[in-house]
Amino acid sequence: MLFPSITFLFYFLPLFFILYCAAPGITAKNLVLLLASLLFYAWGEPRFVLLLAGQIALNYGAALSIGAARGRRRWLATALGVAANLALLGLFKYADFAVRTLNAVTGTDTFALPGLALPLGISFFTFHAISYLVDVHRGGVVPNRNLLAVAVYIAMFPQLVAGPIIRYHTIARRLGVRRISLGRASAGMRIFVIGLAQKVLIADEVARIAETVFDKLSAPSLGEAWLGLCAYTIQIYFDFCGYSNMAIGLGLALGFAFPRNFHLPYMARSITEFWRRWHISLSQWLRDYLYIPLGGNRGPAFETYRNLSLVFLACGLWHGANWTFVIWGAHHGAFLVIERAGLAGTLARAPVLVARVYALAAVMSGWVWFRARDFDHALSFFASLAGFHGVSGVSVATHLVLHPATILAMLIGAALATVEFDVWRVFRRALARAARPAYALGDAAAITLLFALSVLSVAAGAYSPFLYFRF
Repeated sequence: MLFPSITFLFYFLPLFFILYCAAPGITAKNLVLLLASLLFYAWGEPRFVLLLAGQIALNYGAALSIGAARGRRRWLATALGVAANLALLGLFKYADFAVRTLNAVTGTDTFALPGLALPLGISFFTFHAISYLVDVHRGGVVPNRNLLAVAVYIAMFPQLVAGPIIRYHTIARRLGVRRISLGRASAGMRIFVIGLAQKVLIADEVARIAETVFDKLSAPSLGEAWLGLCAYTIQIYFDFCGYSNMAIGLGLALGFAFPRNFHLPYMARSITEFWRRWHISLSQWLRDYLYIPLGGNRGPAFETYRNLSLVFLACGLWHGANWTFVIWGAHHGAFLVIERAGLAGTLARAPVLVARVYALAAVMSGWVWFRARDFDHALSFFASLAGFHGVSGVSVATHLVLHPATILAMLIGAALATVEFDVWRVFRRALARAARPAYALGDAAAITLLFALSVLSVAAGAYSPFLYFRF
């Protein structure tokens, strides 16, 4: 089930929220939330509900075993629990990739592809589970003996299929005690509507251009290639940021506080800063559960560079079972190593505009690898960006998607992603003393308008699945 769908917005969400609010006590609320989450998941992936339930049972038992063990047995229990989660992820997500690579290396088709379907959201709920087990091992949290609470943590529908990646300790207390109020629900739904508008009104509109240039043009001209890359740069940001905001808003309405997942990443002045602003929950997860255990920056410079490279190779592979994702991870890892080796100091002294252009160029060139179908497609697209397939000219296919709504979405998206301003703060200050009701009315009217426009777009069938669903 998709957030931007008539089924979710007008049937699932209202009915669920009524039942959730009416449920007496935290146990009943958790039960309603779990059943709704399983229904939400089964709507699109009914055959994998048992897999999700199995992972819940696996990690519930593994956490109890880790909590009860000491010394080497504790290490062994943690290693087995983490290995089991990674094995399931590897089987479903990387089996075909491994077999294809093996066949390519041997130059034969000896090994048949397993052809296993990718369970929706497995990368996210596997990382949730691993962080829970590792935190129990480290002693940071106590294993929860309430199976229902653990199931809610892993399977909660707002963040089940595309994050943010929620640490157990972040919401551990709220699994047993939480307060729901009209103010929280109102604030949460406001965030949800903003995320919905980011996804439907901006990301899905500019996706028309990105899909045309990347998928329908064999050799785009220089202008078309840069137009398509700019469109994809805007699309992936507002698509994923929009989903994160919808999840955060729903979580707040239900009594949970999910962490912010994006903070104007295209305003970063370095790739190091970019990863403090982009997919924050993933970058922090990789830092705490991979980079620091590898040694972080505590050793010699060479070891720090090695650790950064390994982490971002893993980051690339986490995003997709394709060599283009591995190259994308290596791309970011290389920039992080170069910045750690001395470029960061130069960027800190450089004019802000120069540093921001550098960071944005590095990010956008990385998006080519991220979006390309394969290695050859990426190289061909880089050639287009350099003008080797023609400098000017717009094809009929490109012209057809450049209608006013798409152009407006591009302009608004570019402004919101690269210019730091808070129009509501200015509006609040202007009306703070004399017209508080006017501000509240204006705010409500703006949110209502965004919701209405989003629903119209959804009803017209103009939305597309979230990009991160396939990761």
